[in-house]
Order: sequence, then structure tokens, then C-alpha cells
Amino acid sequence: MSRPHFALLLIGGLGYTFDGMDSAIVAFLMPSVREVFALEATQLGMVGSASPFGFLFGALLAGYLGDKIGRKKVMMWALALYAIASLAAAVSWNFESFLTFRIIAGAGAGAESAIIAPFLAEFVPKHRRGWFIGALAGFFSFGFVGAALIGRFVVPEIDEGWRWAQVITFIPIVMLLWWRRALPESPRFLISEGKHEAAEQVVAAFEDRVRRATGAEVPPVDPNAAEEETPTKFAFGKAVRYLWSRAMWRVTATTWTIWFVITFSYYGFFTWIPTLLVDKGIDVTTSFTYSLYIYLAQIPGYFSAAWLNEKLDRKFTIALYLVGSAGSAFFMSQAEDPVLVTVAGIMLSFFLNGTYAGVYAYTPEVFPTWLRATGVGMSSSFGRIGSITAPLIIGTFAAQWGFIGVFGLTTAVLAVGVVCTLLFAERTAGRSLEDITGSVAKRQAAKEVHS
Repeated sequence: MSRPHFALLLIGGLGYTFDGMDSAIVAFLMPSVREVFALEATQLGMVGSASPFGFLFGALLAGYLGDKIGRKKVMMWALALYAIASLAAAVSWNFESFLTFRIIAGAGAGAESAIIAPFLAEFVPKHRRGWFIGALAGFFSFGFVGAALIGRFVVPEIDEGWRWAQVITFIPIVMLLWWRRALPESPRFLISEGKHEAAEQVVAAFEDRVRRATGAEVPPVDPNAAEEETPTKFAFGKAVRYLWSRAMWRVTATTWTIWFVITFSYYGFFTWIPTLLVDKGIDVTTSFTYSLYIYLAQIPGYFSAAWLNEKLDRKFTIALYLVGSAGSAFFMSQAEDPVLVTVAGIMLSFFLNGTYAGVYAYTPEVFPTWLRATGVGMSSSFGRIGSITAPLIIGTFAAQWGFIGVFGLTTAVLAVGVVCTLLFAERTAGRSLEDITGSVAKRQAAKEVHS
């Protein structure tokens, strides 16, 4: 690990910053949009679900295309789609146009989000990969804090601030030129395409940068390193069948469940928290200020979990932070005082985001190179079903059972995630990508021979 790796961390992390901003900004637009377009509760729930709905299809398509045409191309086009759609949403003329552009922006953000982690995981040494990808996911928190600042100082303070907030999120388009020049394609992807000479050029150039940064020779290749699984040419249907084959079904089911649990809880909480605070008797401006404190708690949540990824293993980090999330959600369900609600929200924000640092590190590790982006994209997409349904379900629970019902439901969902992770998730810390994916196939082959 040296300066070239940290440059990749910054470039990829800034992409996650803007993805996080896109995900979070809608919570601060909802009160204004409800008034401007005279929306009913169901329509407001649709606004909360619009970006996640687009995210689902963007992540699904990006994962597949990332394995077919390359990680870098997909990442750049995805960012362009997101930025342009965000600008279009800013000039929406009615509810239908706003909803459409928010869905398209979500598709761009989802595509970019699904491709960054598997792309950069292929560049990182095995003994630091958990920390690196966890820290990479931590850049989401900066986007949420940025959205909270926009929500506090732009949306309520400027005439038609909800439009200007979306203009500000258009800024990521300028990153395209930087990415075009600075990022190489993944050498693992190039090898899977049979482009060995191009892969060698990427690796040799990266090694030269490491030598210049460290003033030392790069470590020798481990002669006993596990071999990469033979690449397979595949269509979308074949990819799905492989993910649910006898060799992979447990890995796929576990990963999809974890993604659903954390994404349902996360988006259900963060989409509705400003509105729920208002319903508690807090004025809009003050609720946005409290939300800023809650969003700031994401930063230590992400980076503490990134550190624990290597100390405890990803699966135990995920389980630990899910337990903390469940406890915080229960505490929030019992809180009545606005200050205690905010304290509980800060705790829930810390643990929920720490869980994401574990999930983003874990997911790219358990799928083979030829299907890595597809596996991550499908896992993320399944999780987005949680983010689509959460605002609608929680809106219903809030109407019928109030604050207690909302966070009682969140506690139960998180408990399911804890059990699933501890029983079925793979241990991945300190292991090469080839060793992890190879051992899954070997273990299943041994079971078949035994049976």
C-alpha cells in the first residue's frame, strides 16, 4: 500500500461522495416538494422511493456491463447519466417530471456505486483490502454530510432552494475528465478478456508508480498463490444460473439477505428522519440541523468499521454493527424527547454506516473475477428492493403505529441480518481473492463427491 493506492481511494471515494449526496438529498427535498406539488402521503413515499428504484436497475445493468465491457467505461458513463439527470430534476415542472428525473439520476448513481468497489478491490493487497474498501465506502458519509449542509443552508434559506440543491449535485460531471486520464482498466478484467499484454502494461505501470512512491522494490509474487478460476463467457441468464448453482447459492443468498437488511433499514431511517422529527414537534429548520448531527455520525461509523474489517474479519464486523444498529433502533422507538431521539439517531447512524463498510468490503471478495461486478451489482440491486419498499412501508407504519412502529420494525429486520451473517457468511480477512472464490467451489465439489 502506497501513494498510488491512496490516489485510487480518493478518485473512487469522490464518486461515492456524490452517490451519497444523491441518496441523501431527497430527504431534504421532500418537505418542499410536498408543498410545491401538493403531494399526498403516497406520492411523497414515491418520491422517497424514486432514486432507489433507479438505483436497482442501474446497479443491475452496471454489474453485468462491467464484466462484459470493462469497469472503467461503465463507471464514467454512469456518472454522466447521474449528473445530467440531477440537473434536469432541478427544472422539473410537475410531480411526474420530477419523479422521472429522480429515477434516472438514481440509475446513474446506482450503476456507479455498484462498479467502484469491485473495480478497486482488484488493485489492493489482500492484507489491506478490507480496510481499503471499508474506507472507500466511508466516502458516502461525506456525501450525506454535504447533503445535510445543503438541506440546512440552501433548501430553507434560498427561494426555490430545493431546485438549487439539485443544481449543486450536478458538479460531479467535471470528474469525468479526471477519471478518463487517471484510472487504468482493471488488469484482472483484461486477463479475463484474454488481453494479457494490456494487463501487463497496467501492472508494470502501477508497479513503477509504487517504486517511485516508496523508493523500494515491490514484494515478490507468492509462488503458492491460488490460481484464478477460468473465465467463462456468459449471457445474463447464465450469470444468474451460476449465482444460484450448487456451488454458489449459499454465498449469493447470504450476501443478498445482508444487503436487503441493511439497505431497508438505512433508507427507511434516513429518508424519513427529517419528516419524523417535524412530526415530533420540531420545526423544519431545526429538524434539518438535528439531521446534520445524525449524518456527521456516519464518518466515525464507516472508518471505525473499516479498521475492524482487518481485526475481526468482515463477517464479525458486519454482525457487530448490525447488533449496534438494532439496539439503537429499539432505543429510538422508546424515546419521546427530541434530544433523546437525536441521540438515538446519532447512534443508529454510526452503526448502520459501519455495517456498510463491512458489506462493501465483503461482497466483491466472494465472487470470481469473471463475475465479480455482476455479483456485486445483483447483490446491491436486491438490496435496493429494500430501499424502494422501506419509505412506503415505513410511511404506512408511521401513519398507523407512529414512531414506535417505525423503529420497532427496523429492529426486527436488523435482527434477521445478525443471525444470517453469523451463521452463513464467509471469512475473508487476509485471503487472496482467488483463494476465497476457489475455496467456495472446492468445498461444494467435496460435498458433491461425499454425497
